[in-house]
Amino acid sequence: MTWIEAFFVLSIHISLNSVQIKNCDWRNDMFREETSQSKEALRLNKRITRLKTLALKYKRAEITQNALLAISSLASSVTTPREFYSSLHRSINRLLPADNFFIATLNADTGKLEVPFFQDEKDAHPREFYPDEELSDTLYSGLTGYVLKTGQALICNDDTYQQLVTSNLITPRGSNFHQWIGTPIQSVDSTIGVLVFQSYNCDTVYDEIEIELMNFISHHISGVIQRLQNQEQLEQAINTRTKELSIAYNKLKQEVYERRRAERLQKSLFEIADLANSNIDSQEFYSEIHRVISHLLPVNNYFISLLNEQRNALTFPYFVSQYDLPAPKSRALSDGLTEYILLNNKPKLLNHNDIKGLIESGDLYCKAPELNDTQEISQWIGVPLFIHGKVSGALTIYSCSYNQHYQEKDLELLTFVSQHIATAIEKKQSEESLKQSYELLEEKVDERTKALASVNQDLEKEINQRKRIERQLVHDAKHDNLTGLPNRSMFMERLTQAIKHVRRHSLERFAVLFIDMDRFKLLNDTLGHLEGDRFLIETAKRLKQCIRNNDMLARLGGDEFVILLDSISGQQDAEDVAERVLAELSKPYQLANQQFKSSASIGLAMSGQSRSDTSESILRDADTAMYQAKSQGKGCYTIFNHGVNQRQIKDLKIESELKNALINKELQLSYLPIMALNSEQVIGFEPRLFWHHPSLGKLKQAQLNNIAEHCHMAIELDNYLLELVNQSFHSMLQQYGNQFQLQISISSQHLNHKHALRALKNRIKQCSFNISKLTLFFNEKEFVQNTDNHISAFDSLNKLDAKLGIEAYGSAHSAISSLIFLPIQALKLDPSYVAHLESKQHVKLVKAYFNAAQALGLDVFAVGINDSKQCEALQEIGFTNGQGSALGNVIELEQKKIVCVPNFNRAHT
Repeated sequence: MTWIEAFFVLSIHISLNSVQIKNCDWRNDMFREETSQSKEALRLNKRITRLKTLALKYKRAEITQNALLAISSLASSVTTPREFYSSLHRSINRLLPADNFFIATLNADTGKLEVPFFQDEKDAHPREFYPDEELSDTLYSGLTGYVLKTGQALICNDDTYQQLVTSNLITPRGSNFHQWIGTPIQSVDSTIGVLVFQSYNCDTVYDEIEIELMNFISHHISGVIQRLQNQEQLEQAINTRTKELSIAYNKLKQEVYERRRAERLQKSLFEIADLANSNIDSQEFYSEIHRVISHLLPVNNYFISLLNEQRNALTFPYFVSQYDLPAPKSRALSDGLTEYILLNNKPKLLNHNDIKGLIESGDLYCKAPELNDTQEISQWIGVPLFIHGKVSGALTIYSCSYNQHYQEKDLELLTFVSQHIATAIEKKQSEESLKQSYELLEEKVDERTKALASVNQDLEKEINQRKRIERQLVHDAKHDNLTGLPNRSMFMERLTQAIKHVRRHSLERFAVLFIDMDRFKLLNDTLGHLEGDRFLIETAKRLKQCIRNNDMLARLGGDEFVILLDSISGQQDAEDVAERVLAELSKPYQLANQQFKSSASIGLAMSGQSRSDTSESILRDADTAMYQAKSQGKGCYTIFNHGVNQRQIKDLKIESELKNALINKELQLSYLPIMALNSEQVIGFEPRLFWHHPSLGKLKQAQLNNIAEHCHMAIELDNYLLELVNQSFHSMLQQYGNQFQLQISISSQHLNHKHALRALKNRIKQCSFNISKLTLFFNEKEFVQNTDNHISAFDSLNKLDAKLGIEAYGSAHSAISSLIFLPIQALKLDPSYVAHLESKQHVKLVKAYFNAAQALGLDVFAVGINDSKQCEALQEIGFTNGQGSALGNVIELEQKKIVCVPNFNRAHT
């Protein structure tokens, strides 16, 4: 019995005793009058006992009601979970002893238990008591988790506790207690937490009344807990979004700054190019060069030095000093700062201490100390000028003030500009030489004049080419490189506008046609990629003939096209266009001096099907209808129906089976060896997954990737692969030593969200092997479709020790120049190029890719080598490493044993 109950029982006793005293007086009188009424007195005593019990219950109910009212009032006044839990604890403590009390709540997003409030006179917080364990795991394994799982309140003493431990229902946790009570917090039909209080003192005893009271309280506070949790989650989401917007704003500011800087640089280059063709004298020419550079960075102290024809002396055609110092006179080569730049053939940014160190080491001014006037120099930049293909001078700027600070980016900028300045000087010198030759050799005037005109024409062409490139870059950002059609990004913008339009004008309709060519893969495999490109270009031309000017035709990638039919009267209009498209695409194509017949499968999705339509959902509906058309025999169109067909049911079943297979760890690991082409040495492995499906048989990595992409499980599949690789790496070390590399293909879905990217980085960091041996490969097609995300994510991943690479290179026809902006170390060529090495054009293309990669310092791997002829052809091009059936078979991991089966059925050259 609690102290509150005892207090009210005592009050009732006092009241009832007074009643008894009066009753006793009355009975004495009655006894004196009638002794026969003793039985009536006994009956009255029993009534008094029952009245005491009822009074105690009513008083207890009143106390409980007041406490619940206080808790209800508390729920509407608190603003934070911590404040609510502390006030709740104080309210409960007024009803019963609850000095040892904590609350465990279930996080709906993570499925883990948390402890927002904890107070105990003996034990520390579970996180501190078990620092090596996950807090949620600790709680789940003990009495708290038992109450959460059963959903029933529990009074636990030492006997009950030992029975639960012996039955393996719980794991012993915390200090020994006298009595423990756990009450589940119920919300609708689920348990969202547990209220726990316990006693270490034998004098404090809880019974079923306390359980009933706590059950009632927990039922009333469940809604408050959920409301506070939702409020806290909302505040966290707002803070996160605010940080993201701040980062985006800073990034935008940086982009604007870089764009303006690039515009200034471009304008300066144009001005330098114009100066090269101007008729001004040398002094004015160099003065104008100085003015142009001043627009890019501060140059208060600036001079240009040039070698004479004999290359044994320096001249200074232009010199400017903030102290109005006279220009240096021509002098013989010595060991000054200018000669230091000419000798090293590299741009240098030196501060005062660097110069002082070079002087002390004897590299500067040892032969000619009288030339040393560097005492006042704070920073010095020297850039060699390459004229006529060799170092013929230097461009120099320096600062005498510590407030004017040059950086490495200024050195890079000046180095870039110096190349154009050198070209301008070279042209200016050529012009002066031409004039001198004109004076001396009159008969060569025509020849030299034509040469100068040709040079000027080339320069003009170069300027025009730059302008065309700028326009092309703007165009390429929204258009497909091959067909010139709008790309996915531009199409989705237009589709979003169409959706907004029909929402404002309910009578308007539009339709989306998703077109996929049925035999494109066969065409690529038989006639090659070049003919495939011609096929796609011809297809684009035919599709344009089927639509109006206000409609939009776009290419999503590969052989997938999409049409937006804007402002149509109804579904019949869309069907008419679909029939025209089918008729036009069924006409024969003239490819590789032969006719090729193709057909198309079209999925048609209409607007107005749902108020919640988005550009992604409508395109997905059209894509789904297209696959239905393919399943119906190809060469036809299908209108999207919201009913799920049998094929979708099967796909969903396979997706569900894959999810269960990942949970049950049914997927197995195999390794494809990567080998040196001129030997039998294994230099690395590419891990791949496979699955023995009960009805479909063995599903390989490519099939698993397709299923995972459809059910958005690509990230889980990659995580599963990394886990198996981490487990099997020790066995690989025992078999192959410590020299081999690992090359893993990773889905670009990891790069779409910062949380997924952070999880990928953490998983890689947790690998038990040396991740410097790991190369992560991302598909080129996915890189082309979302270039910005890849560039940003690559910069983040590059901070790890793991290497980065692009696989299936050449399949998306991305520009080679795009590799310059990526921090990658390796390329894997698309297997289609190796399969067509008998074509001279393919060989030229492979050589171009190989040479470009070599120039950028990238490792290049050939993929899909199936015979010795391909291997020999690749070696002639320069390839040293590759993979394929001609090099080594896939090895499978079975019972932690690894067996590699090389497959060298070819002669080594």
